[in-house]
Amino acid sequence: MDVPTWVWIATGVVTIAVFTFDLAVVGRRPHEPSMKECAAYLSIYVGMAVIFGLGVWYSSGGTYALEFYSGWLVEYSLSIDNLFIFIIIMAKFAVPRELQQYALMIGIVMALVMRAIFIAVGAAAISNFSWIFYLFGIFLIYTAIKLAKEGAEDEDEDEFEENKLVAFIERRFPATSEWHGKSLFITGENAKRMITPMFIVILTLGTTDLLFALDSIPAIFGITKEPYLVLTANIFALMGLRQLYFLIGGLLQRLIYLSYGLAFLLAFIGVKLFMHALHENELPFINGGEHLDYAWLEIPIWLSLVVILATLAITAVLSLWASSRMSAAEQDAKSGPRRDWDDD
Repeated sequence: MDVPTWVWIATGVVTIAVFTFDLAVVGRRPHEPSMKECAAYLSIYVGMAVIFGLGVWYSSGGTYALEFYSGWLVEYSLSIDNLFIFIIIMAKFAVPRELQQYALMIGIVMALVMRAIFIAVGAAAISNFSWIFYLFGIFLIYTAIKLAKEGAEDEDEDEFEENKLVAFIERRFPATSEWHGKSLFITGENAKRMITPMFIVILTLGTTDLLFALDSIPAIFGITKEPYLVLTANIFALMGLRQLYFLIGGLLQRLIYLSYGLAFLLAFIGVKLFMHALHENELPFINGGEHLDYAWLEIPIWLSLVVILATLAITAVLSLWASSRMSAAEQDAKSGPRRDWDDD
């Protein structure tokens, strides 16, 4: 896929414009968005992604379009899993509801910048070292197993721990425990500059999403090797994340099998990467450094898209069905046993 320089520049300009507009709207009037507002923005962002994919289809062919849609869906599904942690972070720091979307917006912009750096490094690595796919594949399979094990355990808010960077900042810099709106810094007593809870929350959100990128970036490189598609899939996945946080915050608690579904997807992509690495093999201790020229080692993109859609659909349906049964059982337990009164 040959992407002209002007397309890269135009993509960057449009992305900056969209996030700047979104940030300006949120920053000017901090508030808790309504369901109608979230649904409207989310519809626009999803529509933009669909139209972009059609544009890729028209300009570069159906294969690249399917790669974009597959990568976008994977990144979006992994982002939904991230929302669980975001909810815990907001609760831990007791972020006022009207300030939550501003904190999310800044954190998402930070995450996008850091992911762009990750993508550039990853693209350079795979273009020069084909064996990197072995590492990506093994890492994703390991992550899938870990995620599946975590899904089998009960998680609560007390399990969240600050990462080392945030803990270091809190130790080294004077901070206030009081909220001062959107301000990241305030001037305290003796003209001492202090960081606010908003600064800590934004830093926590941004660095936490960076840790998630360690999974998502190798995963999408298992879908497409085109850096432009990897970048744009990430951009569109992050665009609607803030609205998604408020729109399905309650629904997230009902997606009880989401970890298992994502674990299966990561394992599938990990195996796909490992098979691709075998197909492109250059390691001297595997097949004498020669490629393994077997057609079945390359999983077609249409099959990947089918697996992704089927996994997400089955995970959502089973989760909602199981959670509804659990809710009904809990309701019956609270109401107590039924008593039949005999008429005399």
